[in-house]
Amino acid sequence: MTRPEPPVLAQFPVRQLHRTRWADNDSYGHLNNTVHNQLFDTAVNTWLLETCGAELRAADSIGIVAETSVHFLAEAAYPADVTVAVGVEHRGRSSVVYRVAIFTGAGTPDEIACSVGRFVHVYVDRDTRRPVPMPAAVAAAADGIRLA
Repeated sequence: MTRPEPPVLAQFPVRQLHRTRWADNDSYGHLNNTVHNQLFDTAVNTWLLETCGAELRAADSIGIVAETSVHFLAEAAYPADVTVAVGVEHRGRSSVVYRVAIFTGAGTPDEIACSVGRFVHVYVDRDTRRPVPMPAAVAAAADGIRLA
């Protein structure tokens, strides 16, 4: 697998500030690898709730995580304020592929990510768990943050 080109913060339309916690560090003194995925998950779902509203929790379809991946580019550690950035690489009928990244610097537009990943939601029927078209509000919101 080829290592992706490190993205810069200016490439992402959605940016959220998160503070790392003491428990996020591993025995080597940097953010544990699982924390990157947790931050990606939190950023995507926070954006969905803020953009599409809480009615997503009561919808007939739900977004399940079908795939995640992370490429580690530089270390991050507690204590730090990190920017988690989100954009959409691809939107299909029932799925959306997010590109996500974590930045540890001052939040300048040319800042380079310390990790970059993919986060894929597939929308399924709440009861049958079979793929269905994603809610119109999610599709419209995803189209609004497509990456160039």
